[in-house]
Amino acid sequence: MFKIRSLVSALMLAGSVSVASAWEALPAKAPEPADNPSSEAKIELGKILYHDPRLSSTGTLSCASCHNTMLGGEDNRANSIGVHDQTGGRSSPTVWNAAFSKVQFWDGRAASLEDQAAGPVTNPIEMGMKSWDDVVARLKAIEGYQGLFEKAFGKDSISKDNATKAIATYERTLITPNSPYDKYVNGDESALTAQQISGMQKFQEIGCTSCHSGPAFNGEGAFQKFPINSNGYFEAQYHFKKDKGVAEVSKNAADEHMWKVPTLRNIALTAPYFHNGSVKTLDSAVTLMAKLQLGKDLSKEEVADIVAFLNALTGEFPKQTMPVLPGTPGTTLN
Repeated sequence: MFKIRSLVSALMLAGSVSVASAWEALPAKAPEPADNPSSEAKIELGKILYHDPRLSSTGTLSCASCHNTMLGGEDNRANSIGVHDQTGGRSSPTVWNAAFSKVQFWDGRAASLEDQAAGPVTNPIEMGMKSWDDVVARLKAIEGYQGLFEKAFGKDSISKDNATKAIATYERTLITPNSPYDKYVNGDESALTAQQISGMQKFQEIGCTSCHSGPAFNGEGAFQKFPINSNGYFEAQYHFKKDKGVAEVSKNAADEHMWKVPTLRNIALTAPYFHNGSVKTLDSAVTLMAKLQLGKDLSKEEVADIVAFLNALTGEFPKQTMPVLPGTPGTTLN
């Protein structure tokens, strides 16, 4: 709890929520921690674990169930469906370009992709395993995982720490550079339409970059209050304040309605919008953000221009080949 509160305070005081000084293209490679360098064996193991539904208690849900790498990196639902058809209260954030955020989850409670990878597996509403000891026992019971972990980490290396490191390593390959916006920033003046350029200018002019800054348009891990401006009409429709954000974890009243700034990369593909998935269309999301965060009423033309610009943030997705999961010949684990 204290860790999250301290992180919020530090980011705000350090000016993480500030106007972008320049437009930045997305790097071609995501940063990685010194204690978890990438390797082909680790990436392959992580991809397999990410797509293996046997990491759930029912054997029906994998990480990819809620974070679909064949589309926008989430599931296009207001609330994701977990084991036994349970639903949580938040919309799944995209896994694409998550490596460019300093914290993970809507409330920023995970400090890294490794920390994030550990959470859903044992969440009773999500994947439902009772403990990571049970997960490790299940992985050890699948003969093919012995060799995969050995290639990635060495002999007798099946563990929670190594499993989450492998998943995080795979997730760091899930980046989408070379969007029309990136090409424009890198010097190709024909990459954006006149409307998209107008929207880009309006996006900065009205203050969107005060939060959505950096190459991933996510403040690089910044927190911000949402909504800033109270509006009873919109609250009755969308219930934004029902969830108290960071305060749900920190139990600190000062953190109420504080949220990690989400990336706008590939935003056109990740409807519905906001932490509770209550807004179905991108033009409505732009209208609401302008009103609730910036106190501005945009014209239909201004909204259309900004939406056109946001569509230019859809990048090039790396070619994905689905893994063959290690089998359990002649038996089943569920």
